[in-house]
Amino acid sequence: MAFELPSTVDIIEIMENYIHRVRPPEHIREKLDICYRIDNQSVFLSEVRPMFMNPTEKIQSDYAKAVYVKKTNKWKVYWMRANLKWYPYDPKPEVGSLKAFLKLVDEDEYHCFKG
Repeated sequence: MAFELPSTVDIIEIMENYIHRVRPPEHIREKLDICYRIDNQSVFLSEVRPMFMNPTEKIQSDYAKAVYVKKTNKWKVYWMRANLKWYPYDPKPEVGSLKAFLKLVDEDEYHCFKG
């Protein structure tokens, strides 16, 4: 089930402000950029880079995921391991807000999100 419209608008505003703050400078964005996407109850953070074998194509690699659980009004936090599977972020597997999730990603104390 997808987010309700008012929630989606709030999420987009938070994420747009975050991406604006953390994106690399414009002259680097052809080689590395940061983006997000919303899919059902999840928000993903991704890196966008040229493909190694074909630099004219871009590849989007997710590195952080927050899943909203309506029943508890919490966000579950996940990181992607090298095996390309999502794992709970054990130091703090749940947070109370999307902003708290983004703060965890920024701090990245255990270097899980951005190697």
